[in-house]
Amino acid sequence: MTTIDRVIATPSSVRLHTPFVTALRRTETTDTVVVTVTDSDGRTGWGEAPQVWQVTGESLAGATACIEQMLAPVVVGRPLDDRDDLAAAAALVQRAVARNFGAKAAVDAALHDLVAQAEGTSVAALLAGRPDGIRDRLTTDVTLSAGAADALADTARRRVTEGFRTLKMKVGTDAGTDVQRVAAVRDAVGADVAIRLDANQGWTREEAVQVIRALEVADLGVEFVEQPVVAEDVEGLAWVRERVGLPVMADESCYGPHDLERIIRLGAADLVNVKLAKCGSLTTGRDLLRRAHEAGLRTIVGSMMESHIGVGAAAALVAAEPTTEVSDLDAAWWSVASPVEHGIAYSGNEIQLPTAGGFGIGRRL
Repeated sequence: MTTIDRVIATPSSVRLHTPFVTALRRTETTDTVVVTVTDSDGRTGWGEAPQVWQVTGESLAGATACIEQMLAPVVVGRPLDDRDDLAAAAALVQRAVARNFGAKAAVDAALHDLVAQAEGTSVAALLAGRPDGIRDRLTTDVTLSAGAADALADTARRRVTEGFRTLKMKVGTDAGTDVQRVAAVRDAVGADVAIRLDANQGWTREEAVQVIRALEVADLGVEFVEQPVVAEDVEGLAWVRERVGLPVMADESCYGPHDLERIIRLGAADLVNVKLAKCGSLTTGRDLLRRAHEAGLRTIVGSMMESHIGVGAAAALVAAEPTTEVSDLDAAWWSVASPVEHGIAYSGNEIQLPTAGGFGIGRRL
């Protein structure tokens, strides 16, 4: 019988090649807790819990304490021979502590990685419940950090040259000049490159309507506007959506099933952004995508600022349960290096996924 032998949480900081700036924060590093779960057969599963003070409230210290004091004790010593054992262990992780979704997602991902390795398949195939039809290449957008119009235009040109065809602009820092910045990027890249916006809760209700209507009048070809108002104001999200024509996406307003049902009930969004560090597990993420599609909502999967480990888990989710739109999986692309050997790899706007061996991670570098 294979059992779970140990769980280790290790803080990690990886430098970014370019500062990442949004309406909520600025960072020059990806700061996370790398989780390894080792079984009695010597296999190691991998997961990652990002530090995102301004969104989830989780920190390196908090995630480490949660994993070591609350999550590890409920899984160590348990059997992990098959998918039923995986489901039982994963359920214990979810019940062990309130919230702490990033920490839960990290341990959950590592458990899935172990079982997929034992079965000789990928995490995506394990999650989908089928061995065939699983994509090994995904397309991602790339983020343009908040900044001045001229600098954004220059960066946009570089990203297109590097192979990206969907640009996600960070706005919400100044409602009075946001439209000008979007126009500068559109002029720089032409009509054939997709542009989507993320306000990261940066506008009031009234500002959101004013800016989005101005974008519509300017006819700048914006795909959608993500999280225009503060996360808790789901009624405000619905209020904005009723008054504009551009599609509205919920991100920070949608953590788990309860939030999604509220968004559906209020008609608060056209799209939702599913993230493992918000929902806490791969199976919950999969179920959120299925429920959103059932309700007629469009979807993407994103991540926080995470390394190749966390983005690999998010990419596995997309491969298992495809989203309706190009997903937001560029976070690890910003890192100067991966903290692990193998796993996912970037080539332009494509991500290569492993087809066997779980997440395909070899070891920590």
